[in-house]
Amino acid sequence: MIQIIFGEKGTGKTKKILELANTAAKEAKGSIVFIDDDDRYMFDLNLSVRFINAKEYGISGPKAFFGFLCGVAASDHDLEEVFVDGFLDIVRHDLATLEGLFDELGSFADKHNIRLTLCVSGAVETLPPFLKQYAL
Repeated sequence: MIQIIFGEKGTGKTKKILELANTAAKEAKGSIVFIDDDDRYMFDLNLSVRFINAKEYGISGPKAFFGFLCGVAASDHDLEEVFVDGFLDIVRHDLATLEGLFDELGSFADKHNIRLTLCVSGAVETLPPFLKQYAL
């Protein structure tokens, strides 16, 4: 399952994803991972949430992100939820070009029973039609 927190900069997306991750940490039976493009919010998370700074891993596009996510899941068979803040800063592609990635992410999440929650910056009217089903 994929969920997207979508909105313009300054609308509280990061605050919301942090709250969701911390709530999940209290309720989850499995592992929770939080991926960000910097270390700014690592101390705002519950200690049981594994924090990953994506910039330390040289993710250079959608395929690299998908491979990275597969590696995270392969190393943790109890992975239950993954939260990604700054998604577009990590994949470095225009959102409208990522339909194939979201198809892969959806299949992957369903197959491994993982919930993915992504923060995506942008004006609501620019949300591509293929993503509307995921918007929170």
